[in-house]
Amino acid sequence: MPSLQKTSPPQGRPQASPVVCPTHRDEVAAAGSELIGGPFGRRALIGGSALTPVRVIALVAIGMFALGMVQKIPCYDWAWFRGTTSQYTHACYSDIPHLFVGRGFAEGLVPYFDRLGGDIEFLEYPVLTGLFMQLAAWLTPGGGDMMHREQTYWMINAGMLMVCAAVMAVCVARTHRRRPWDGLLVALAPAFALTATVNWDLFAVALTAAAVLMWSRGRFLAFGILIGLATAAKFYPLLLLGPLLLLCWRAWKWREYFVALLGAGGAWLAVNLPVMLLAPEGWKQFYLFSTERNIDFGSVWLLISQRTGVSIPPGTANTFAVLLMLLACAGIAVLTLTAPRRPRFVQLAFLVVAAFVLTNKVYSPQYVLWLIPLAALARPRWRDFLIWQACEVMYFLGIWMYLAFTTSGNKQGLPTDGYHFVVVLHVLGTLYLCAVVVRDILAPERDVVRQDGSDDPSGGVLDGAEDVFVMGAAAHPGRHAAAVVEGPRVEWGVPRG
Repeated sequence: MPSLQKTSPPQGRPQASPVVCPTHRDEVAAAGSELIGGPFGRRALIGGSALTPVRVIALVAIGMFALGMVQKIPCYDWAWFRGTTSQYTHACYSDIPHLFVGRGFAEGLVPYFDRLGGDIEFLEYPVLTGLFMQLAAWLTPGGGDMMHREQTYWMINAGMLMVCAAVMAVCVARTHRRRPWDGLLVALAPAFALTATVNWDLFAVALTAAAVLMWSRGRFLAFGILIGLATAAKFYPLLLLGPLLLLCWRAWKWREYFVALLGAGGAWLAVNLPVMLLAPEGWKQFYLFSTERNIDFGSVWLLISQRTGVSIPPGTANTFAVLLMLLACAGIAVLTLTAPRRPRFVQLAFLVVAAFVLTNKVYSPQYVLWLIPLAALARPRWRDFLIWQACEVMYFLGIWMYLAFTTSGNKQGLPTDGYHFVVVLHVLGTLYLCAVVVRDILAPERDVVRQDGSDDPSGGVLDGAEDVFVMGAAAHPGRHAAAVVEGPRVEWGVPRG
């Protein structure tokens, strides 16, 4: 039965070390370190070099982002402008140059206020992302041929997104104070390099990573403001407030949660309210488009539709997606309140965002960016991370080869059956990572973050806090090794001796 009780963190845990060296604890990291001189040695300088872990990670992230830009060179030079198939066969497609023209930025149209005159009447992106796109358009010089202007627009966006990439990597490296090198998982993620400039998702990802850092430092209002801004750029960051509610419920940290919630609501309104009032039709385009769009690439719904030959209307897909998402959230709630130890914040954040992308009507290649920082913090093990990344890279290549197949009259590229295989592969890869995170929650002694004596480095006020509301086996600390009773237990508000 659920109970209100105070339990302290597990007794007898080892004292947390100052800094965790992955090459001492991770076989894959140790093997990979041979490329740069081998595992961290006892005579290595600590703090005596300008190349601190955070700086190294920032530089590596910028380098990987630059490699992703190099990968787009065939499209930048000609494939975006001289044929649709070639941008797929070179796997260098990007929405950015196409939407420069397709959403009126090249003509000087104002997002949300000016009609586009096509199937989509207004820009179908959230307001803060629209501002990001507009800022890049203001920085793009007018005049000259359209090809040159599209190239310039993409390059300016790439420069702005590179800053976002560095912010994301630095925030991840600083979130777990004793594990800064886990930021290399983000910086070296191949899917990050490949998808960073496909769309504008990296902007919202950077804001979300900064928000998680603020929560880990106990800055609840700053966390809420950043989550509100991130939600004004992309919908998914709002989902992090759900797991946080459950964790604050279990630890009885209501004041901190509501401060964060008010900050999120205030920041979101501050960005959206002017457009809502002055251009209501343009403002709601994002929400209408999200509701009315058909099932799309990468989703299990498209796979089911193509395999069965049955068309799935948007309304039906919406209904089933919402039901499955609610079911997944209910499972996460039960897991949170019954786990032997309170789960870490980023573990639940990863699970809820993964549930969202898996049940959604579309699972675009760049959505992997939403998960990369959370995955690096939730399960910082190179083997599991690279297994998942391999699946995502296979899907990244598969989607473009499939589009090459369909746009070339079935002459080149990946046929439908092959595309279905890579869809299943990247779904299974995400589910695999979810499974190991759930296993860590159920068996916290296997959680690599907690093996150095930490509790919840990203949890802020939750880190080391007492449990108050628990259910299941965790509600009976006398029968479970992970809790120690302090004082009388209360079940549904009724004291029990």
